[in-house]
Parts: sequence; C-alpha cells; structure tokens
Amino acid sequence: MAQWIGGLVIDLKTLIREVPDYPKPGILFYDITTLLKDAVGLHWAVDVLANHYVARKIDRVVGVEARGFIFAPMVAYRLNAGFVPVRKPKKLPAEVARLTYSLEYGQDALEMHRDAISAGQEVLIIDDLLATGGTAAATAKLVESLGGHVSGIGFLIELEFLKGRGKLSGYDIHSVVKY
Repeated sequence: MAQWIGGLVIDLKTLIREVPDYPKPGILFYDITTLLKDAVGLHWAVDVLANHYVARKIDRVVGVEARGFIFAPMVAYRLNAGFVPVRKPKKLPAEVARLTYSLEYGQDALEMHRDAISAGQEVLIIDDLLATGGTAAATAKLVESLGGHVSGIGFLIELEFLKGRGKLSGYDIHSVVKY
C-alpha cells in the first residue's frame, strides 16, 4: 500500500521484513521491527491506523499483548483516549476479567483489569496482525463482558488468506497492509 506523505511515497510493505521458516518450517513471518525503526514509516502506520477512527468518539484503545502494545498507546494518544492492555494470564496486578478461548490446537486465555472499561464506553481494539481472528474475537468478547462497545478493530497487517475477518463479522475491521 503506497501513500503520499509530505511529498514522499511510503510503501509499508517495503519496510516489513519477510522471514521464511520462522518460527517453524513453512511459515513466512512478517517482521515489523524493520518498520518500527523507520521514523517516517512508523509515523505513517500509526496515522493510518488512527485516522480511520478519528471522527468517532473513542474512550479506550485496547492493545493486545505483545505487539499490540506498540501501536495501541500511540493510536490512543492520537485519538485522545485512554490505553488498556490485554494480557496473558497472571500478568496484571489487580482484579481481572478473564476469557478462555479455543485455538486451532488447544486453548489460550486473555485478561484485562475489571475497572479498565466502564459500561457504555466506546472501545477500539488494536493489534499488529489479523491472522485467524481468534485473539481479536476473544478480546472483543472480553471488552463486551465489561460493558464496553467495540467501535472497531484495527490491525497493521492482515493475512487475508487465513480469512480472520470471518470470526469478526459485525465489527468494523481496518487493516493497513494486506497480504
């Protein structure tokens, strides 16, 4: 996806390193560390994520552990919203809401502080990657269990061939780069 920014053309795909056979043979890993170190690319990625939601009233931006923690606070700042981390179990110090969800081969769980979201608040979920959609769907259910309304779910990268949007029907999904 190429875009004009301040007289420059930015193609974020050129800033994302493709690493074959990581973390195991047959997997093509999209490494965002090369994008993160590029000041213009990072700025543009955050702006494109945030600008899709800028006309809406967003109260909280939820970032999914771990790489969602990179983008969500910056998007929250741009939207004048608070940031809420969603973590793996036993990482948060106060009372938590927990959701266990199914993976392709097993189960996982996510936690969020119970007081992080109040009933009726507008919540934007941000993560780095939409693959199968399971983690994003679980995060949305967790937000809704606390009374929040999911205004949208944004991703830096979407792997379209994995059809993760199918698990997120009914939500406004925005992805910056698609493979």
